[in-house]
Amino acid sequence: MNTQTLILIQCTDAVGLVAIISNVLAEQELNIVTMREFVDEANKKFFVRVVCAGELYNSEVLHQALTARLPANSQVMVNPNQRKRIVVLVTKEHHCLADILVRNYFNTMPAEVVAVIGNYDNLQEFTEKFDLPFHYVSHLDKSKEQFEEELAEVISSYSPDYIILAKFMRILSPNFVSKFRGQLINIHHSFLPAFIGANPYKQAHDRGVKIIGATAHFVTDDLDEGPIIVQNTKSIDHSYDVQHMRTAGTEIEKAVLSSAIQLLAEDRVMLHGNRTIVFG
Repeated sequence: MNTQTLILIQCTDAVGLVAIISNVLAEQELNIVTMREFVDEANKKFFVRVVCAGELYNSEVLHQALTARLPANSQVMVNPNQRKRIVVLVTKEHHCLADILVRNYFNTMPAEVVAVIGNYDNLQEFTEKFDLPFHYVSHLDKSKEQFEEELAEVISSYSPDYIILAKFMRILSPNFVSKFRGQLINIHHSFLPAFIGANPYKQAHDRGVKIIGATAHFVTDDLDEGPIIVQNTKSIDHSYDVQHMRTAGTEIEKAVLSSAIQLLAEDRVMLHGNRTIVFG
């Protein structure tokens, strides 16, 4: 039994959906604490995140009652895993990993880091200071296919909810992405869609931008073009060289990635094609 119930629904839009959901919950003697909904009118799609108070005796009964009355092919989730398991992928840069591990150590995010995997071993000693397993999976002297097979095997052994690419500077193949579709989260050091790919600070400096930023997004087959979860920016001026931009950018990257993990861990993000619905 739960004292609080979380329900996530995606379905075709129709008249009376809020009333249907409310009636089902009332029948289950659940009291609505918050209900956040969104309608994509162009695509006739309805999204809702509901938090209820009261004792839920059988989540399957509630699930069946909702799906029976909602439009066909509705996606309904009742009380998804409330403590998300995350695996963090790294290369050599430490700032995003350090922020995640400190938050994990002090239990200030609703998720649990279960392992760190690096294609270099630079961050192994640091990770192990937090009593977390570090796996070194080298991409050197092997094919991309071999590297990704080994990487996927290690990731799968931890059954994560999400895989966080914390400055994991590798382009992943469509085959690898398909194995973990909807689970791979990247932090890109640019305010996408501007300056995709490598060395965006150099690109931004050469363009003379007055704003720099960072973007946390789902990974898809298209480089740096997956559904965006969180973005943030910082104003700069002509006095910033590439290094100053990079230094300022690391702080934005940490904040954006942390915010994305928080939203995902609280089940506030719904995928909708190449977009996200984010209930703050």
